Amino acid sequence: MNIFKSQLFLIIAILIVVFACNRKPAEVKDGGTRIMKGLYSYGPELKSFTECEEGNEYWVADSAKTLELAYNNLNFEKPYEPVYIEVECHALKSDSLSMSADFDSTLVVTKLLKITKEIPDGPCN
Repeated sequence: MNIFKSQLFLIIAILIVVFACNRKPAEVKDGGTRIMKGLYSYGPELKSFTECEEGNEYWVADSAKTLELAYNNLNFEKPYEPVYIEVECHALKSDSLSMSADFDSTLVVTKLLKITKEIPDGPCN
């Protein structure tokens, strides 16, 4: 019986490693910059991004100063309407003393690649 438990544990451990290794990571560009796709919401109190693939949520810092402008140019009647975006970015640990403290990481957007009101079906395709 102990041999069976040991073998079962080993099989489960191998499966966990295989699934973890086969997970599709975000595309990484030079210098740790990644291309990420997801839903962005913006308003006076909140700037958030939810990644399509894993569903991770991030506070957003717009270092390129184009994301917030593009969002505002979509002319929403009220804030916090989600939009689909594709961005070049990198993630940092959130500052524990700011609004971003509610999020584990801050997504620093370096380049806006796409923004649209049309949200794709499924996990953002």
